[in-house]
Amino acid sequence: MNNFWRRGEHCVWGTAAALTLTLLLAVVLIGVVIVNGLGVFWPSAVTEAHLKDGTHLMGEVTRREAVYLGEGERLQFKVGNRDLYGLDFRWVDESDIGQFDLPDDAVVLERQEYGNFYGRLLSVQTPELGATVLQNPWQRLTAAHQYVGQQKQGELENLAEQLSRLNAQSTRLRIKVDKLIYRGATGDDPDLQQLAEQQQQLEGSFTQVLMLQAAQLEKLSQVTATFADAAGCERVMAVSDVVRFYRPNQMSMLQKVSFYLGKLWELIFGEPRESNTEGGLFPAIFGTVTLIFIMSLVSFPLGVVTAIYLREYAKDGTVVRLVRIAVNNLAGIPSIVYGIFGLAFFVYGIGGSIDRFFFAEQLPSPTFGTGGILWASLTLGLLTVPVVIVATEEALGAIPQGVREGSLALGATKLQTLVRTLLPMASPGIMTGLILAMARAAGEVAPLMITGVVKLAPALPIDGSFPFIHLDRKFMHLGFHIYDIGFQSPNVEAAKPMVFVTTLLLVLIVLVMSSVAIYLRNKMKKRYSYRTF
Repeated sequence: MNNFWRRGEHCVWGTAAALTLTLLLAVVLIGVVIVNGLGVFWPSAVTEAHLKDGTHLMGEVTRREAVYLGEGERLQFKVGNRDLYGLDFRWVDESDIGQFDLPDDAVVLERQEYGNFYGRLLSVQTPELGATVLQNPWQRLTAAHQYVGQQKQGELENLAEQLSRLNAQSTRLRIKVDKLIYRGATGDDPDLQQLAEQQQQLEGSFTQVLMLQAAQLEKLSQVTATFADAAGCERVMAVSDVVRFYRPNQMSMLQKVSFYLGKLWELIFGEPRESNTEGGLFPAIFGTVTLIFIMSLVSFPLGVVTAIYLREYAKDGTVVRLVRIAVNNLAGIPSIVYGIFGLAFFVYGIGGSIDRFFFAEQLPSPTFGTGGILWASLTLGLLTVPVVIVATEEALGAIPQGVREGSLALGATKLQTLVRTLLPMASPGIMTGLILAMARAAGEVAPLMITGVVKLAPALPIDGSFPFIHLDRKFMHLGFHIYDIGFQSPNVEAAKPMVFVTTLLLVLIVLVMSSVAIYLRNKMKKRYSYRTF
């Protein structure tokens, strides 16, 4: 036993136990997120409960729990139909239920608004399709939904693109007019008159396309379907407001798997709807990845160059020691402090100066003097640069001094020694700093809330419109999305599954980006690591 304590075996066992506990907690965390998140997309059976008081209830059974201070269980039904009931979920004691049914004709509708609808299909009104469709209501609904979808993807999408193009042209003309007025042009100026004529033409074209779009939407709104809930209350809905519909009690396993994969596809590549509680997360995913990429372009070079100077060029002294202490302390400053600094320095300071010098004609409407993905990336870059500095300096310090002396003795300059010998050998440690920086930046939310992130961004920071990269635009972020739907959503209970799904996506993005960096680090380590023989 004395040898056990003297050799330090207790420290080894303690370290192994801590590592095991950490891995176990990580696995449990990911498992909880997966179970609570991805399971919501599976088309669960729709249950109709006949209550003993004579009422009926239809929906998905989502939870079971013991009755407090009583016997038996109570069930949570996702009843949907928010436009009829004003709520999405309802708790019912199992003792109050007389009979359970799984009706084959139960229909689930996913709508643009008011969440899901659970009920039965009664009839379909399709004046645009005439008598060319079948008389079966379900087949008529399928044909009507396909027709509406084709119209949306065809004529309506073209009209929306025309409106977007005309709006962009109008914005450019407005900027030109503002510049001329700012420079002192009056109403008699020929250039100003020409721009005014072009604006009038654009407004006429815009009005014409808008009227065509309104007429098309009015025509599609006439394609309707009538449904009834479990109590028999009828509801007429426009088919264009229905995202998808299905009868889960009639679906085979293959159909359910296909439906599930379609929902996952929508989650990754679709647009959000219903106050971000439904639909996809593509804008948030795109914004998160873009933010991390721009942040890495800022923090990585700045951190590496700073570490190189501190380790290889600066003479050790009081000033250098103070700088190292300051860098270490910066790594522990709360992120919200960086957010306040980014708002004051980048947004109001640099952004406001850019507006005054280059966009003065548009003031007081700010261009760069407001939150955007550029300022958010720079703020996170400053937040993570201490991590890169410390990791790079430690990697350079781990290289034996004899390597430097040998390189200089063979006639290499200090710069050649640094570039061709030291940096390749330190590259695994430098990549470690980048990995830690990306992981921390991906989960930060507080600085973003005041430097550019928004609940819903109408346009992506990168698109097909000139100049293609719009660093002044606001953006969506998965971390803020979790906060928004988890604490600011008007229907928190219904948003819980999306919170878990968004958390899972954020974890996966961090794991994927970190895994790529770890792979590159291992390759560099095998190639450049220092070996003694």
